[in-house]
Amino acid sequence: MTFLVIGGTGIDTVVPVADLPVLGADSARPQGPILDHVSHTGTCVALALRALGERVSVIDTVGDDEPGGRVRAAFAEWGIGLRAAPAPAGTRRAVNLMSPDGRRLSLYDGRDVPGYRLPVEYYRPLPADVRHVHVTIMDYARHLLPDLRAAGVSISTDLHDWDGENPHHLEFALGADIVFVSGVQLASGAAERILKEGVATRVVVTNGGKGADLYTRDGVTHRDAVDPGAPIVDTNGAGDAFAAAFLSAWLSGAGDDACMDRAVIAGAYACTAPVGPGSFIDRETLTTR
Repeated sequence: MTFLVIGGTGIDTVVPVADLPVLGADSARPQGPILDHVSHTGTCVALALRALGERVSVIDTVGDDEPGGRVRAAFAEWGIGLRAAPAPAGTRRAVNLMSPDGRRLSLYDGRDVPGYRLPVEYYRPLPADVRHVHVTIMDYARHLLPDLRAAGVSISTDLHDWDGENPHHLEFALGADIVFVSGVQLASGAAERILKEGVATRVVVTNGGKGADLYTRDGVTHRDAVDPGAPIVDTNGAGDAFAAAFLSAWLSGAGDDACMDRAVIAGAYACTAPVGPGSFIDRETLTTR
């Protein structure tokens, strides 16, 4: 396996709403069916890498419950290896409120057990041929960073809507070679701090329809958002598609400009279909665009 993703599997319940924020009475009729998907950030990164033809596997905690059975069955159907440790509190879930223009409000599960440690047999030794590990910001995953560094693989992470201060994210920010983060709440100077204090050589700040900025010690490179080629219907997975395309290009030896070009195209493409295995761009389509 070329890529390994750690953490970030579970069930997303997607609720279509008329607008965000959701205001009004004590009840409201959704704008369409409420659907459950096997998803979350690690799943979407793995699916996006798979769509690009990359070899990828996943390690995470999964419960011995009905949602966990769905997660295992989905990964088997997709042909993505899943090394699943027992989740003490059950399979992770989230609720995503989706507005008609594709905006999202995610309500994350609080069931993870504080202080949990992933048993070492699930990640040591790493699966054969792994060259790069993408670490999601599950609390247990922070404790794997020293072992991953010692194994000699490159590491990436996605801090999502980090504000630049929350200590939960800091070990990930300073322990990864490539850091992705949303600019929605990011404090001024946070990207530069990561480069100064951590091991990262690249920090990518995504800003949705405003594009993305790549920070290196040589300066900042901007990319505008691109036309997705179809109406935006679902932004779930867009950031994961962006990260996967960037990492695929980077690990192949592409330069920063090419990595950013491919990433913005892949992120935009993922917004044009409901999140799932068919919503991520393949290598041929990406090359053509």
